[in-house]
Amino acid sequence: MHNNPLVIVVAVCGILAAAIIGYSIYDAEQPGEPSDIPDMLVLSSAEEVHTYLGQTEPAWYEYQVMMVEDGFRGEVVYEAAGTGAPSPVPMATKGLADSINAAGGTGYSTTNVQVAGVDEPDFLKNDGKYLYLIDSGDLVIVDAYPAEKAAVLSRTPIEGTPSELFLENNRIAVFTRVHENVYSTPEGSAVPVPYGRELTKIQVYDIRDRTSPDLIRTLSVSGQYYDGRMIGTTVYLITSESISYHDSPVPMPLVMDGADVVFAPPVHAPEVAPYWSYVYHTATSFDIRDGEPLDAESFLLGYDTTLYASTENMYLAYTKAADYGPVRSSGTQVNGIPTEETILHRFSLDRGVISYKATGDVPGRLLNQFSLDEYLGNLRVATTFGTAGPSGWTQYNNVYVLDADLEQKGKLERLAAGERIYSTRFVGDRLYMVTFKQMDPFFVIDLADPTTPAVLGELKIPGYSDYLHPYDATHIIGIGKETEVSEWGGVTAQGLKLALFDVADVNNPRQLDKVEIGMAGTDSEALRDHRAFLFDYVRHLLVIPVSEVVRVPVYKSGYASYTTDYWEGAYVFTVTPENGFILKGRVNQGDAGDEKAGYGWYRDAVRRSLFIEDALYTVSPSRIVISDLTTPDERIGTIPLGLSMHPDTYGDGYYLLPE
Repeated sequence: MHNNPLVIVVAVCGILAAAIIGYSIYDAEQPGEPSDIPDMLVLSSAEEVHTYLGQTEPAWYEYQVMMVEDGFRGEVVYEAAGTGAPSPVPMATKGLADSINAAGGTGYSTTNVQVAGVDEPDFLKNDGKYLYLIDSGDLVIVDAYPAEKAAVLSRTPIEGTPSELFLENNRIAVFTRVHENVYSTPEGSAVPVPYGRELTKIQVYDIRDRTSPDLIRTLSVSGQYYDGRMIGTTVYLITSESISYHDSPVPMPLVMDGADVVFAPPVHAPEVAPYWSYVYHTATSFDIRDGEPLDAESFLLGYDTTLYASTENMYLAYTKAADYGPVRSSGTQVNGIPTEETILHRFSLDRGVISYKATGDVPGRLLNQFSLDEYLGNLRVATTFGTAGPSGWTQYNNVYVLDADLEQKGKLERLAAGERIYSTRFVGDRLYMVTFKQMDPFFVIDLADPTTPAVLGELKIPGYSDYLHPYDATHIIGIGKETEVSEWGGVTAQGLKLALFDVADVNNPRQLDKVEIGMAGTDSEALRDHRAFLFDYVRHLLVIPVSEVVRVPVYKSGYASYTTDYWEGAYVFTVTPENGFILKGRVNQGDAGDEKAGYGWYRDAVRRSLFIEDALYTVSPSRIVISDLTTPDERIGTIPLGLSMHPDTYGDGYYLLPE
């Protein structure tokens, strides 16, 4: 029995990106028992899971997708987009600085999270004095401030492949991936049988002595590390583990405290199962102060997972093939009906207890966790959906407002035909949304009346924004790519683009300023990961990691041409509505004379930046560079990482920090 009546359920998913027809598994006798969650079963043993998989797991070749009429066949392809930006706390209920940057105005920056008060894990944390990071398989603690005396205090080897961590006061929880033998006792046998299994280990350290972290507890959870959240001192860890009917034995989820199994949670599985393959998604909670495990629960679904958490609710979503009405005998959808839908579950958060409250669905697919936002008791959702019909395949974009029961209150559908969402940002009763195909429609959408969402204004400009971040109540920062239309009508991405939008006149948004960095191929970690975006409202500070492709002139035999070179570092700006972007300086992450052999040479690619008082720290796989925040071109010092610390292990090749 559980000592703490905490029910935790994890976000889960279906992986189909096309219009396959869902089917029920129940021509045969149903395994398991009905779940408290609608349309779900509870599977309590490996035998029940095995039976379930035998009834539901289809061969991939048994289903074909008919995209349009007259025999045309194709597949739905969703491009990989940037991760978007963290959603702010509603401006109607929070101070402006909180809604823009939880660390704004303090003496140091912290992880750029989606919701203030809901921490997210990262490979790097800081507390205004020390840096804590995962590097080359070690937990590294750096005495970072004052910057002139910065030095590594300790380097603690971590078992397996560590990825991310949480920091709370004098405790650190490190998540690491290991492959170990675990034991299962087959039915009818008294002898445990070992089998190899991926596990996520949680190592909790007491760091009061930064020179010698003390390991106080180790928990193990079945599956690979996926994501986590921390509210107060309670950590919620999510792991994923692929399983198949052909596994022998079929594993069951488990949580171990040291060598003892403390939880073997039953598995929730859908009654209707339109999935190609299956994954356990297991959520485990523990208190970071002592690593005490609280509870765990597991779902058996597909791969495409989305997790959004406010301080009051957790929303879990997965995408599945839509079941929207009639289908022609040829297999095509009628009248452009969406081929996918997103299933949403809401769980209340009440003093550490997570309780199931509601299930709902909307047409289409989420871009990422920032497609969801809770505001004044409602959930706002932005999706892209594809349709197949007589005119061929196309896609549209939708906005939905759902109440606490996840029933639809309002909708705005079929925006920007033929385009898809690249980024969204919910700010109070507004949604700023970017779609793209050839131009960048920057939409301002009114959500003040949740029953009637409406487009207030639209700005069409070249390029697109992968990530939107509020500067203040009437200005938005965008980061993405500039684009160029070729003489044949095609569109190609060019350099990195920063844009500052004025949305004071919501009916006529305008671009106040823009900066283009580098040539085609220039990249930034901030396009994919909101944690790489550093903005501080009080300081008007913006720091962007840049992997820049630069033009180098070549003069030979009287002709002028050019070649390209590669630069790794960070651009540091002040940004204000009055003056736009003003470059303060650039941090060169490499050393003068470094030879960069083109793409794939990422030792000096900046993945994170942070500040402590007047010092800027930029972190790449090879080093931490410390610069003066006022004059970023001036280097205060460096701290070697990665290759420099383990030359015998990694040789001369490049090394990437864990994803």
